Amino acid sequence: MSYSSKVLDYFKKITEIPRESGHEGPMTAYLQAFAAEHNLACKTDAIGNVLITREASKGKEDVPVLVLQSHQDMVCEKNAGVQHDFAKDPIKYVIEDGWMIAKDTTLGADDGIGIAASLALLESDLEMGRIECVFTISEETGMDGATAMEPGFFSGKTLINLDSEEEGEFCIGCAGGLNTIIEFDYSTELIHKGWERIRIRIGGAMGGHSGEDINKERANTVQLMGRFLYEELSYGLQLQLFKGGNKSNAIARECEAIIAVPDEKATITRLQDFGKDLRIEFASSDPDIYVSSSPVFVNEKMIDQNTAERFIRAIHACPHGVQAMSQDIKGLVETSTNLAAVRMNEFGKIKIISSQRSSVNSRKKMIASKIRANFEAAGARVEHKLEYPGWRPDVNSHILAECVESYKRLFGKEPIVKAIHAGLECGLLLEKFPGMDMISFGPTLLGVHAPGERMDLASLDKFTDLLVDVVCNFK
Repeated sequence: MSYSSKVLDYFKKITEIPRESGHEGPMTAYLQAFAAEHNLACKTDAIGNVLITREASKGKEDVPVLVLQSHQDMVCEKNAGVQHDFAKDPIKYVIEDGWMIAKDTTLGADDGIGIAASLALLESDLEMGRIECVFTISEETGMDGATAMEPGFFSGKTLINLDSEEEGEFCIGCAGGLNTIIEFDYSTELIHKGWERIRIRIGGAMGGHSGEDINKERANTVQLMGRFLYEELSYGLQLQLFKGGNKSNAIARECEAIIAVPDEKATITRLQDFGKDLRIEFASSDPDIYVSSSPVFVNEKMIDQNTAERFIRAIHACPHGVQAMSQDIKGLVETSTNLAAVRMNEFGKIKIISSQRSSVNSRKKMIASKIRANFEAAGARVEHKLEYPGWRPDVNSHILAECVESYKRLFGKEPIVKAIHAGLECGLLLEKFPGMDMISFGPTLLGVHAPGERMDLASLDKFTDLLVDVVCNFK
């Protein structure tokens, strides 16, 4: 069996293991059991990061140690109406036209394929130097594992991060980021006499990764709902519910609101016109976007008018998308912000989740402060959380030179060397392990962080061939 086939087999096993961010226990246990089964040294730190070590093959004892790093968790997203429990159900996938696809949920190849590639190397009989395979936890929700990792957890000075998503491209730098969390308090009031409740939905958007896909001008349904409701304020509106988006690092695909209005028919007509506008505006990026309405037969009270108006105005005014392009690297997004999610609870609170990214630290703080100012002006509480550093490119990297030479020898062409706007754990690891030489690469993945995530199997073959060649010939 080829190494690529082994990697795919391991990944198929991983799709059966629950591993949502913050709930990686079953994945951690699987890694520990794997190490025990193969008589490999294994340790787990207090937060749940796992290190599995394979000692050097005979004659390779003097080869510098290589660290292979991936993360245990996955983004758990599903389409509306899909019955899937990420806490226990295996991921359902198909293989079509050379792609492995999860049509109704995320696939979890980000970063399950990195885990699988490490496991296949650990159990192989290939001759190589010592490798240390590090599996961090909760990368997707704040890089908790990398943040809490104690210095000295591993010994190698050269690291290959296996969390990139375009074959043939080597990543040597990434953006830093943080989350901005906003809360409104609200009281309730009775619905106005004679007004009717309507449930409004905006869905069918592509969504995607808030770093890699933020420059694709995709629809953000939370932002669009705020836009529609803002215009409706002039006609008279009470708000009962606003709910949309999910993860801080995903572009909101679906949003719903329950409102009360004095003229239901007129509101629905304006909503239908709004839907026509959206289908024109997003014909290329989000061809399946839709709006819908339905009556609501509940008697809950409405959000007090003052808070509802302040909230709607602030959502409409909140920046979203690319804020600046890099002045140094053509085509690279420098700074962006993602209006990610809105949630409500029965305790009179509306919570808004947003995330900001930049490869320039001062610009990251600037856009975060702009979000803060927007919502503070509307009377909300705002705090910044889970800040992580960027990773500055090193074009003179030794591991980069080794990987470029290997790629040219294997495939007869130059790879692309780049920095990305997404966040990787490399910046945090560099803080804890100063002087670390790092690179990131992987197979081609599309639609990560959204249902329909897919992996190109031909690119998996090239990725695994490259990884084996680099590990076995590293010097």
